[in-house]
Amino acid sequence: MRHKHGYRKLGRDSEHRAALLRNLACDLIEHEKIETTVPKAKELRRYIEKLITRAKNADFNTHRYVYSKLGSNQRAKAATQKLIDIIAPKFENRNGGYTRIVKTRFRRGDAAEMCIIEFVQD
Repeated sequence: MRHKHGYRKLGRDSEHRAALLRNLACDLIEHEKIETTVPKAKELRRYIEKLITRAKNADFNTHRYVYSKLGSNQRAKAATQKLIDIIAPKFENRNGGYTRIVKTRFRRGDAAEMCIIEFVQD
């Protein structure tokens, strides 16, 4: 039973799950819209919205925090810059709800429910 359980395991161990969320977050920041399964999108929404809330206060410590959450490579560095300089200022007057999940189809191979997660455009 999963009563009061705080997160989805997504069929992975903790390191694999953390790497998956970092990669999905970088993809979402880079492309601003991605297609994935519904459980992954719902976990990604929790992960990315905390980063956006933190990124709205753009100081040096924010850069370090977001960079550490997105990984430590060139891709994460570019994603951090884009998140803090371009994406977060769009949500300056918004208190959460930065992403939208739209269910699209069932994947042909395993019938997994797919969806698009994207940033909300005001």
